[in-house]
Amino acid sequence: MQNRIQELEEIARQIRIDILTMIYKAGDGHPGASLSVTDLITALYFEVMNIDPANPQKPDRDRFILSKGHACPALYAALARRGFFSRDELPGLRSLNSMLQGHPDMNKTPGIDSTSGSLGNGISIGLGMVLAARLTGYDYYTYVITGDGELQEGVVWEAATAAAKYKAGRLIVLVDNNGLQSSGPVEEVSGLYPILPKWEAFGWHCQEIDGHSFEQILPALQKARDCTDRPSLILAHTVKGCGVPFMIGDNSWHKRVPTAEEYQQAMRILGGPCS
Repeated sequence: MQNRIQELEEIARQIRIDILTMIYKAGDGHPGASLSVTDLITALYFEVMNIDPANPQKPDRDRFILSKGHACPALYAALARRGFFSRDELPGLRSLNSMLQGHPDMNKTPGIDSTSGSLGNGISIGLGMVLAARLTGYDYYTYVITGDGELQEGVVWEAATAAAKYKAGRLIVLVDNNGLQSSGPVEEVSGLYPILPKWEAFGWHCQEIDGHSFEQILPALQKARDCTDRPSLILAHTVKGCGVPFMIGDNSWHKRVPTAEEYQQAMRILGGPCS
């Protein structure tokens, strides 16, 4: 198990290199949010989810929705390293006619299960996928990553109510709880906390973990998969800009492009190429 965790940590390091390189070369993007979800996405795509890069539309595959679509560089890097498309596509991030748009587009990118970017809709879409699986006789899981600031959207709580009502046990939501949104600290913007008791009151199976610890991420996902009589929420405490010390705690990195000097510094930290 420890060897596998080390392998996942190495994959996550490589994905962080890809994230910063994509954003630097594109001249646009959201590094802070992408780095905070990296470990969660790594666990899903390289350990947990039932997917087949050679057949990205296979009917019984697990589904994934990045509801906070602006963090898509992390998803694109994972999909490329998982084999859904060539890593040569990564420098095309946010370019005209590229398959890698500024938010995930299921009509352009292999492996994307839902177009996202308009915040708040991912859980509702995920619930629809779970209910569709019941009708078609499949038993796949649907995973959704949402931001903590995104929980301010009213449609999130409509979905929470409906998912509990329909006992959507194969719906697993991970909250990227990095404490920051574009306009500042989440607590100052909306007074959202405490998060977990709210979801527990809606009847969800809830867990709280360190979102950068594979030792906690993997068991939590397994417990969520084992809970088949109600939807699951995993509150993952994360750090915006995780992996690059000079980005941590600096909300200007919500949407900002590294300078050449900053990019080279980040590559030295992460052990990536400096060109």
